[in-house]
Amino acid sequence: MGVRKRERAEQIKEAKKSIAFAKLNNCPTSPRKMRLVADLVRGEKVEKALHILKFSQKEASRRLEKLLLSAIANWQAKNEDASVEEAELFVKEIRVDSGSMLKRLRPAPQGRAHRIRKRSNHVTLVLGANNNTQS
Repeated sequence: MGVRKRERAEQIKEAKKSIAFAKLNNCPTSPRKMRLVADLVRGEKVEKALHILKFSQKEASRRLEKLLLSAIANWQAKNEDASVEEAELFVKEIRVDSGSMLKRLRPAPQGRAHRIRKRSNHVTLVLGANNNTQS
């Protein structure tokens, strides 16, 4: 029983080495606008995703570019002996969830008030490695 547990733990450890993630919390952009950019890079290789974000006109792409670079750095910290080019990293998962909302009131005609919702979001980016040469 102990041998199986140890083998399973080693398998899980190896699986965790092949993925890396980064989170961006309370980003002051609406989730809808962020999802437009996130959908462009979902499933892409890291190099292509960086180029897409670099040349995108949207403001959200700048924030996602920094997040992707952070996830790559996290992967490198886990796998110091491996190189990024040989690992064939790709964007395995990118999730945009809504964060806290600042609620404001704006005066409207005839004594009324309109609610303004300043939205924010949380982005979780997971990188996966495609290298089958190590196993």
